[in-house]
Amino acid sequence: MKVVNVVMTLDPVRGGGTAERTIHMSRSLASRGVDCTVLTTDGGLSEEVRRRLGGAELVALPSLSRRYHVPRRSRGVIRDLIGAADVVHLINHWTVLNAIAYKAAREVGKPYVICPAGALHIFGRSRIKKRLYNLLVGRAIVAHASAHIAIAPNERPHFRAYGVPSDRVLLIPNGVDPADFPSSSSAGFRESYGLQDHPYILFVGRLSPIKGPDLLLRAFCELGRETGDYHLVIAGPDAGMKPDLLKMASQHGLRDRVHFPGYLSGIVKAGAYHCADLVVIPSRQEAMSIVVLEAAICGRPVLLTDSCGFDEVSTTGGGLVAAATAGALRTGLQRLLADRTGLAAMGSRLQRFVESSFTWNRIIDDYLALFARLTGRSVG
Repeated sequence: MKVVNVVMTLDPVRGGGTAERTIHMSRSLASRGVDCTVLTTDGGLSEEVRRRLGGAELVALPSLSRRYHVPRRSRGVIRDLIGAADVVHLINHWTVLNAIAYKAAREVGKPYVICPAGALHIFGRSRIKKRLYNLLVGRAIVAHASAHIAIAPNERPHFRAYGVPSDRVLLIPNGVDPADFPSSSSAGFRESYGLQDHPYILFVGRLSPIKGPDLLLRAFCELGRETGDYHLVIAGPDAGMKPDLLKMASQHGLRDRVHFPGYLSGIVKAGAYHCADLVVIPSRQEAMSIVVLEAAICGRPVLLTDSCGFDEVSTTGGGLVAAATAGALRTGLQRLLADRTGLAAMGSRLQRFVESSFTWNRIIDDYLALFARLTGRSVG
């Protein structure tokens, strides 16, 4: 079976969770005997990304625009690649590359599936451009797909807005690979970032409004002395918010307790998780947070908003779910930090739950079953 995964970028900084999902899914397909190729653009590619793809092939097209990842001189390459595939998998939604791949799949009569990964809902920047994209091609891409994949139940209403009934939407969640987060990675993290023996709360994600680092920092600042000796680590690439975040921390006299290590990857990121007491995901909008899975696989409890697509955190006793407001996050922090001894037990419960249901070794079975149904071909 030959599968082509189409994603606009594998840049871990700009691509975020979508790039991470694509890497894991492609690597897992290849490990199970699928002839898997990732079609993307060349922005932000690194040797680490190439290595992490494992046995999956990579076709990286040069870009005319780094911001919009517009491929150049590529239609023939895309058409040939898709013509040789059994099934095409379009990841994300607002991309020129997806539009070109969609047209090629329709021209050569190949089945394709779409996994928007939370991108269908028009939120944040570029609303006019997104509406125009939908008018020109976006709605057609969704309408003609052979299968529709949601990564969390909260995506089903987004599909309904495009005319796709909920019973036609297949749920295949995000996953995590425990091998990427060895406990040995914690050595040296505290010293490298000036944390010494201080307990700390961890945020991992882009410093952008949709990820809500301002909500978390405001909650932390408003608690002030109630946080005791806790520090706050805000780890991620800056998308324009860092100056305001620094200003907020300084205005509350907490600049020495708030750290901005920047983008973390590999064993350094794993070390950040393993050393944290609590991970907070304050997103304003997200289909399903990968950060919650990464925190869980490291045995960390989580405080996240009800916009993150993983309310199981509360039902499994692995942390708390709060509204996406600074006030609700403040209350959540108060409750969790008041019981430091209980944090480790919460983390262990969440870890067991994620290990049982959200590792890629298990999740890839759902993809294999879907592709076999669409193509009538078995793996290998």
